[in-house]
Amino acid sequence: MAWSASKIFAQTVLDGLGNTTALNLASDTLKAALYNNSITPDGTVTAANSAYNAGQWANTNEQTNGGWSAGGLALGSVTWTKSAAVCTLAAANTANGSAATLANVYGCLVYDSTLATPVASQGVCFNYFGGANSVTSGTLTVVWNASGIMTLTLT
Repeated sequence: MAWSASKIFAQTVLDGLGNTTALNLASDTLKAALYNNSITPDGTVTAANSAYNAGQWANTNEQTNGGWSAGGLALGSVTWTKSAAVCTLAAANTANGSAATLANVYGCLVYDSTLATPVASQGVCFNYFGGANSVTSGTLTVVWNASGIMTLTLT
């Protein structure tokens, strides 16, 4: 069991395009919750199993401390844009506001805490941090990729 990649949840794309959910990446509250390496993230799970505190994203595997509380942190300055055939979700880097001590942080679940249908707090994507990350009495900052938190290339 381990992280190996970042992925967009296929069911979230299907639900958004099929009008099963009122997903609005530009205005909904998106959050990032931190996780350890006791899970094997899967981008093809059902909507219910992509949600925060459900299935593989149970909060027993969540890493919390010093500002990174259960449920994670809200993303700031979120944008959902299109340039040519590429749609990009971006946000400001995300950091805890007080001294944190965190170990074995391997990645995060980005989820929509505004959604209630088809499930509450449905996952949007998960992001692998490339290995174990930690901080002792300091700030853990998720520095989002310059190309965005996620991109969809349409051809």
